[in-house]
Amino acid sequence: MDSNRPELKITVFSDFICPFCYIGHRRVERLRDAYDLKINWRFLEIHPETPAGGGKFDDYGIPDARRKMLESALEEMATLEGLEFRPRERVSNSNKALRLAEAAKGDGTEVFYPLCEGLFKAYFAEDQDIGDEDVLRRLARHVGMAEGLVDAAWHEERFQAQLMQNLQSAIELGVTGTPTFFFGPTRLTGAVPVETLRAAASAQLHAADTAGG
Repeated sequence: MDSNRPELKITVFSDFICPFCYIGHRRVERLRDAYDLKINWRFLEIHPETPAGGGKFDDYGIPDARRKMLESALEEMATLEGLEFRPRERVSNSNKALRLAEAAKGDGTEVFYPLCEGLFKAYFAEDQDIGDEDVLRRLARHVGMAEGLVDAAWHEERFQAQLMQNLQSAIELGVTGTPTFFFGPTRLTGAVPVETLRAAASAQLHAADTAGG
């Protein structure tokens, strides 16, 4: 524990193909300036119906005009967070990327966090297909993830089982969208402002201090 910053434990439900998660990930990381942040990342496959090779946005029933409006808003939000956002024409199947991230937890934070950031960047800034094993292996290799762990991510059932556990937890908690942040019992959904995250963090620690006192 960092003695100069209070420890803050939160849980986040997220998927790498969710643009609001891309922005929400950056925003929640900004809490590290004030807290010794401990995040329980619970990865959810929000579009398991997507084919292995990806799907077209038309297949998800999103009108073109609405999609363009959302993309414009997302690009503006991303820019404010210092992120690049490139509109996409296809949706990747995120299962292998999520399993890879679950496996990367076993290599420690120095591998896990750069991998997560690399996955978001590859998808939203570079228009890469993060459902493609070659793309994923390249990203994993870049952050120094053990090759054996990469293979295990896709061939050992425990990582798929973890995704299923995450889904069951999300259902039990009534999670309706990603990202969803839990600060103790407080739930925040979507790419909420940093100020809202900070207020929830402060309230959580205040409640803990009151209960402890």
